[in-house]
Amino acid sequence: MKPEDLKKRILSRQLTPDLEGQEAIVCGWVSHTRDLGGIRFIVIRDKYGEIQVTLPKGKVNEELFNLADKLGMEWVVAVKGVVKNEKRAPQGAEIIPEEIEILNRAISQLPLDPTGRISADLDTRLNARIMDLRRPQTQAIFKINHHLLRFIREYLIKEDFIEINTPKIIATATEGGTELFPLAYFEKEAFLAQSPQLYKEQLSSVFERVFEIAPIWRAEMHNTTRHLNELIMVDIEMAYGNMYDVMEVLENMIKYAFEGTSRECQKELKILNQKIEVPKTPFPRYTYDEVLKMLENKMEISWGEDIGTEACKILGELLNGFYFIIEWPSTSKPFYIKIKEDDPRVSESFDLNFDWLEICSGGTRVHDKEKLISRLSEQGLNPSSFKFHLQTFDYGMPPHAGFGLGLARLLMIITGMSNIRECVLFPRDRTRLTP
Repeated sequence: MKPEDLKKRILSRQLTPDLEGQEAIVCGWVSHTRDLGGIRFIVIRDKYGEIQVTLPKGKVNEELFNLADKLGMEWVVAVKGVVKNEKRAPQGAEIIPEEIEILNRAISQLPLDPTGRISADLDTRLNARIMDLRRPQTQAIFKINHHLLRFIREYLIKEDFIEINTPKIIATATEGGTELFPLAYFEKEAFLAQSPQLYKEQLSSVFERVFEIAPIWRAEMHNTTRHLNELIMVDIEMAYGNMYDVMEVLENMIKYAFEGTSRECQKELKILNQKIEVPKTPFPRYTYDEVLKMLENKMEISWGEDIGTEACKILGELLNGFYFIIEWPSTSKPFYIKIKEDDPRVSESFDLNFDWLEICSGGTRVHDKEKLISRLSEQGLNPSSFKFHLQTFDYGMPPHAGFGLGLARLLMIITGMSNIRECVLFPRDRTRLTP
């Protein structure tokens, strides 16, 4: 087979009964072979599914017939042959081969079963992630992720947001604290960005509505099923708006993405035995005080404290689906969150939860420079460290608001995964830096 022939290949989803009698070239990985004596089968897999290659004895040459017995699992092959209708084949059609070319071989002792028929623990799968990604169940997660990203972008662009790309090597902590990964940047100290927060605020004074879908890094010591140290965030910032405006953007974006993903990913959802329930909007909204009231007979939380994991799990039993927790104590939120004018104990902020899982936080931002300096000082941060951010407020900063949404946590909800590592191609946590 000539190299240029591979450009003429058809994919599994294109192999249909109406091609009967036509010559076709297919390529993929050997999933398995079967020998029924007078007939042998090679099932190969490409990105969309499986293709059945059938070798009836006497109808294909003896060399090809014997080759079927020698092929190993995950060998890469190209097959040229004639399409024949066969309702029992994966696509309702099969290939009767005229030529089979081995493009590459795999080792005989694979680290795990790519068909998914033999289970393996998560660590084993992550250690051989490329093999794991060939499993239909794992592939389904990231095909869904592809469409989820597509519809998030589609919605935000439709709503007049501009996509931006902000620096990921920074000189100053975005939100203060110690959750930063330092790095040597020539003769200076720098950090991996823990958020695009300051840049997206500044850019909202230029483009008014901006969004970014990009990695961030947090040196948190958590080692749970919902925390990672590198993650993809969906961030937006919106000029001339407040927390309620961006909450509306957020809930409508999720509804739009769920509708589109449900429509486009029925095959993948079936593989995962999942069904997307498109949420109704608006999402329910509860104040921090109301949530504490719900929890008061179940556990004790002092006013001003965070609502921790155990409390969220109780909430998940009381409140199903998506819901907002709004008006958090001002001491619990970053310096850039605006304080309510009629009650300085409370901030114009929100978290979005699904059952017990927090997936997003946001709020109205401080757009007055002097108030922002005061907020920095109140939280023990040195305003001089934020000189380049503060100076942009001298150029006319409009009122603005925004949010940051954890993509992998949203994907967990859609796919039904209980561990966030399942929803990241190559997860990074406290113990895992490879592959």
